[in-house]
Amino acid sequence: MAEMDAIDRRILVILQREGRLTNAELASRVNLSASACHRRVRRLEATGVIRDYVAMLDPRAVGRRATVFVEVTLSGQSEEILDAFEKAVAEVPDVMECHLMAGTADYLIKVVARDSDDFALIHRRHLTRLPGVAQMHSSFALRTVFGATALPLE
Repeated sequence: MAEMDAIDRRILVILQREGRLTNAELASRVNLSASACHRRVRRLEATGVIRDYVAMLDPRAVGRRATVFVEVTLSGQSEEILDAFEKAVAEVPDVMECHLMAGTADYLIKVVARDSDDFALIHRRHLTRLPGVAQMHSSFALRTVFGATALPLE
């Protein structure tokens, strides 16, 4: 962040909201030449500030109507237990996010499922088999009020 100026931040704000802009459109919006804008974007990519480009899908439109947050408590806190859990949970295709937590649970994972029956299958086939799990508590989201993907930069 230390080497980013206001133009870099404007580029990032725009790309987070409109990732399909052409370089010429982006350059025009931030008042740069196309070549200068391209150099800045490439530098932001090379330094890891821009991690990736993706298409954001509507989960409901692809049949994933249930979002479930699962609090996981492990049987221990050793590096081996933590590493084994993190490696295994990353392989579960229905897990969208996994966060190491401070508080009562060790991890909070976000799971998307077709419905409650599908979640029961995911729970039985994947979550209960994760290494080191001592306890799990699942909460179904009734609806998503909003979800942001753009990080605040301004």
